[in-house]
Amino acid sequence: MMNVEAWRSRLVIAGAAALLLGQGAARGQAIVITPLPPPALLTTLPPLPALNSTQADAALAVRLVVKLGQRRVYVYRGEQVLAKYQIAIGKRGWETPTGNFQVLSKEKNPVFKSFRTGKLIKPGPENPLGVRWIGIWTDGKTQLGFHGTNQEELLGQAVSHGCIRMRNRDVTAMFDLVSLGTEVVVER
Repeated sequence: MMNVEAWRSRLVIAGAAALLLGQGAARGQAIVITPLPPPALLTTLPPLPALNSTQADAALAVRLVVKLGQRRVYVYRGEQVLAKYQIAIGKRGWETPTGNFQVLSKEKNPVFKSFRTGKLIKPGPENPLGVRWIGIWTDGKTQLGFHGTNQEELLGQAVSHGCIRMRNRDVTAMFDLVSLGTEVVVER
């Protein structure tokens, strides 16, 4: 049975999701809102509990490991590295948070909504989210995740507002490898 706080949290997230979906429903697209600066002590999900599955199932599970210092994300299946991609990370004051997360949402051709101006940018070459969105954190108002970019020349740098930017071809490939609930570890 869920406690009252857990229900409130789910209602806030569900309400925010309904609002966002309603705004994008006319175009058949969800809207991704860029994040506000992360709070000083961002609460991340606790490490995922051990699965009650066979070792074979565990060996097949895909997980993402972000190494901020290397500016890379590694895609693992068990202990095998399936792929690694160059990334851009959060700039000073907007640092990408470390911790344990999981894939909460996936969106093809996301609509960008500026947290500063509220301006919407449809999918296309001007959209700073690129061609894919993989959400890993939300507080019900803002979101954090992996996404493509319209400025691939900035990869390898600390330039984002906390999100993890990738080449459009790379985030498309990674999008197809992960599913909702995929474990994501972000480390220094």
